[in-house]
Amino acid sequence: MTSDDLYGRLHESAAFVRERAGGREPTVGLVLGSGLSPFADHFDDRVVIPYGDIPHFPVSRVAGHAGNLVIGTKNGATCVAMQGRVHFYEGHSMQTVTFPARALVALGARTVIITNAAGGISHGAGTLMLIRDHINLFGDNPLCGENDERLGPRFPDMTYAYAPRLRDIARGVAADAGIELPEGVYAGVRGPTYETPAEVEMLRRLGGDAVGMSTVPETIAVNHMGGEVLGISCITNAAAGVGNETLSHDDVTKTAREVQATFLTLLGGVLEKLA
Repeated sequence: MTSDDLYGRLHESAAFVRERAGGREPTVGLVLGSGLSPFADHFDDRVVIPYGDIPHFPVSRVAGHAGNLVIGTKNGATCVAMQGRVHFYEGHSMQTVTFPARALVALGARTVIITNAAGGISHGAGTLMLIRDHINLFGDNPLCGENDERLGPRFPDMTYAYAPRLRDIARGVAADAGIELPEGVYAGVRGPTYETPAEVEMLRRLGGDAVGMSTVPETIAVNHMGGEVLGISCITNAAAGVGNETLSHDDVTKTAREVQATFLTLLGGVLEKLA
């Protein structure tokens, strides 16, 4: 028997994962974007669960998104990581898109690190950008519709959507490791087309430093449930009009792979501090 309400579905998913993971309680959740999934391959005592096995979990069908939930330990922190995500442009509702991130919180991960591959407006390809704030240009919000107070308030505050405490930790780790980590504003758009040069210029004038097709809905949902978010963008390409090259998803995943070593160092250091 399955529940019809979101609260019930979340706890059914969490109960299934908890049982498969031997009762382990993760304290940190990670959403690993395009080309960044291999980070979870470095967990100790890993349990890997395909999304398709988990009740109510949507399955990712985008290249570069493995579609596994991985539970394990990294640098002393017990983690649950999403290797890939589903996107709004695949035809899912906002509630479906954010279900996996909500499930991380339901499992006990009150800190969620959300990563993505993004187009650079202010920063060049190969840069890791610490997300300071976001602009929601999806034309939708995962909290639209009836609110369940068991999950969170009707009108959650988003002043500190990206927790200052976690950003301080990330900046400190980056400084100690000699990693360039500029901060910026992430503009979230529907996709699936890459933006036109005129649209990128609009985003620049609005204050956007990077643009992508994810992260914003998940950040809203995690904040709604009382979790803290650390957001990191891997700038994989210059946004349209910033550079002269045409854009492709293959180039996005290629650049993400090239910065994996830096990404591993940064995330590993953050997890050590959180542990």
